[in-house]
Amino acid sequence: MRTLVVLAAILLTATGCGDTWGQRAVTGGGIGAGSGAIIGALTPIGILPGALVGTAVGAGVGAATTPRY
Repeated sequence: MRTLVVLAAILLTATGCGDTWGQRAVTGGGIGAGSGAIIGALTPIGILPGALVGTAVGAGVGAATTPRY
């Protein structure tokens, strides 16, 4: 469980990378797809559904963040 919490914290932090709204959405979607596939492989959800959910959540979080200047 600790590994998942640390992974989630790292992914949420990295999702905010990018200068524009689109860059953050794409970065978040990519990170979400990878982490969702890994989590899906470790749970009964499955790799593809995990990747799809991870992509949607990652892109949403990435698009919702704003850069700090």
